[in-house]
Amino acid sequence: MIDAHCHLNFEAFENDLDEAIQRAIQAGVKKIINVGTNIEYSQKAVELSKHYQNLYAIVGIHPHDAEKLKENWQDALEKLISNPKVVGIGEIGLDYYAYKDVDLEIQKDIFRKQIEIAIKHNLPLQIHQRHAGFDVLEILKNYQNNFKAPPGMFHCMSGDLDLLEKVLDMEFYVGFDGNITYKGLAPGETAALADLVKHTPLNRLIVETDSPYLAPIPHRGGRNEPSYVIIVADFIAKLKNLSFAEVSSQTEENTLKLFNL
Repeated sequence: MIDAHCHLNFEAFENDLDEAIQRAIQAGVKKIINVGTNIEYSQKAVELSKHYQNLYAIVGIHPHDAEKLKENWQDALEKLISNPKVVGIGEIGLDYYAYKDVDLEIQKDIFRKQIEIAIKHNLPLQIHQRHAGFDVLEILKNYQNNFKAPPGMFHCMSGDLDLLEKVLDMEFYVGFDGNITYKGLAPGETAALADLVKHTPLNRLIVETDSPYLAPIPHRGGRNEPSYVIIVADFIAKLKNLSFAEVSSQTEENTLKLFNL
């Protein structure tokens, strides 16, 4: 198993980072990808990758930080990319739900600039698109002839089946997290995450945790951690009437291919 998206670089793990990593390894998690949301957390993800053999980094600016950037942020980001354990650009994109107060045009501008950096360095994208999926796709369409293959993944996929089909048509992979174990619809959503899982081909599916957020049942409400990616994979296996081994093996292969690990 691989946890393709978590935040061990956040303060939630500052007191037991080693223990959380060891729990993941003991559970069968072979690799962990830490994801930045600003320059500081991206730098920390890179530093952790240097100290732990099985940790990798994705660096980028989340839409919630789009209005907080210093003038030289692009230079700082490209400097981080020079580290060989940086495997993608993320968590980037648009958010019209939790961060709708962040200027939309600034969100789009920072997203475009990071797409261009990813193309320049031949790196895949890891995309955040809460309540903004179709606008994200419109921006991506302007660059699709220049993307590496595969171009990236939609992290923590949500939206409707039409959005999912368009994401798959653009050859992106799709990531699912512990919130697929929750009952009902998330605020503002029109399709159940379980239905999105069922309609995503296994060879395009990525498993992730988004730790410390979105802990799966039975841990909902507590801190999430990479070892729980096993729970997510097992839930996916049940939804798709497959064995855990099939889901584990194929999603691991997908992640290795996507991030060139």
